[in-house]
Amino acid sequence: MRSLSDFPEKNSFVVCRVRKIMDFGVVMDLEEYPERRGFIHISEVSSGWVKRITDFVREGQRTVCKVIDVDRNRNRIDLSLKNVSAHQKREKIEEWKNDQKAENLFRIVAEKLNKGLDDCYESFGKGLIENFGSMYPAFEEAAADENGFSEHKGFWVKTFVEVAKENIEISYVKIRGKFALTSFAPDGVERVKSVLNEIEKNGVKIRYAGAPNYSLSVESEDYKSAEEIMKKGIKAAMDVAKKLDVEAKFERLKC
Repeated sequence: MRSLSDFPEKNSFVVCRVRKIMDFGVVMDLEEYPERRGFIHISEVSSGWVKRITDFVREGQRTVCKVIDVDRNRNRIDLSLKNVSAHQKREKIEEWKNDQKAENLFRIVAEKLNKGLDDCYESFGKGLIENFGSMYPAFEEAAADENGFSEHKGFWVKTFVEVAKENIEISYVKIRGKFALTSFAPDGVERVKSVLNEIEKNGVKIRYAGAPNYSLSVESEDYKSAEEIMKKGIKAAMDVAKKLDVEAKFERLKC
């Protein structure tokens, strides 16, 4: 699904495809940012000694990288392969696959509405991404709670819900929240990262939703346990935010 930003954020994870392997690094196409390419220096390929880069990646291979630096003026994106754990890779690939599914479902919605894809994106798609962090959670909520989602207003809502219910099977409950984090300290990025790490340690999933906002979600077998996980994660994060002098604001979103 298209992104609200033209560039990935520093420290985020991105799905990439190997475009070219050189002696000193790898050129990568960023799957979620079609106009962008990134570069992995040989020192970021593996934590061990790298004799041949081809021992770790091959041309055309899809993998997950961590964004370690972004220079918008120079159109430069530096990536790391060694700083991605197996767990982080699995989560990112799953997220990316869900985004691909959401893009196909959104296209179906546009066709049923007899509207252009770009028109639908501008009319309500962009707003859903801003609200949910990405499009797939919007389809999930529409499938799980038709009445709650119908509180959204617009000509598109009924069709959106119909497509969601026809194509997404919900076998768990999901609650959401929005976290805004701001720090003006010289090392503010690292401080915010510490707060986010505290949330993740407590089982809350995080997705960047445009500075300074982050979309939070918890999936569980029932609402009671989901609320307990969210509450615990937010309390721990707020404690760290206070200690690090990071301004934090949490908003529990209706599901």
